[in-house]
Amino acid sequence: MTDDPHGQTRILSAGAPLAQARLAMIMLHGRGGSPEDMLGLAHHLGIPDIAIRAPEAAGNSWWPDSFLAPLTRNEPWLSSALNRVAGIAEALAADGFGPDRTVVLGFSQGACLAVEYAARAGTPFAGVAGLSGGLVGTADGTGPRLPELYDHVEKTFDYSGRLDGTPVLLGCHQRDPHIPLARIRTTEEVLNRMGARVTTQIYPGAGHGIMADEITELRAMLNG
Repeated sequence: MTDDPHGQTRILSAGAPLAQARLAMIMLHGRGGSPEDMLGLAHHLGIPDIAIRAPEAAGNSWWPDSFLAPLTRNEPWLSSALNRVAGIAEALAADGFGPDRTVVLGFSQGACLAVEYAARAGTPFAGVAGLSGGLVGTADGTGPRLPELYDHVEKTFDYSGRLDGTPVLLGCHQRDPHIPLARIRTTEEVLNRMGARVTTQIYPGAGHGIMADEITELRAMLNG
């Protein structure tokens, strides 16, 4: 294992060439998924003037444990994943696609990475979407294990920047086996406090997947 496990993984490109694109979108796959999965989602969205960048996680997982686990249990993978997204964003900015022209989107573990990256970056984006995922947090907490967090301790969420005006889409099932509703609500509260405009879609029952309503909301965000 290296200190930067994701540093040399593939980055797939699709969609419009940067010279013709209106926006760029960084798309982050879930645990066990692949960047090809995200290109399939991009194709389903059917918006031709967006440039897509989809990185691959080493071993198809951005970090080994739950995003609810103590931060040290997911290092150095978490820091490497955040750095990988930051590197892609910096390359896009060098080509004229700063945060105000970039959308960061992820599903499941990739959704956790997407919203955590945006919160730590602390600058307004063209959009952020966390589909079945929530904030990872900036430090471990000291409280009790909570049943509403699937027997994990709540973290702290100390972000210094602002997301003023950033449209954020959060979507999750009410009883997602991996993403507790309590963390979705915390994510909503923290991002709203940072100035984002958060839309949260909670779907009844149990499940873990991308819903048709989320696709509709995504198209509205990307066409806005």
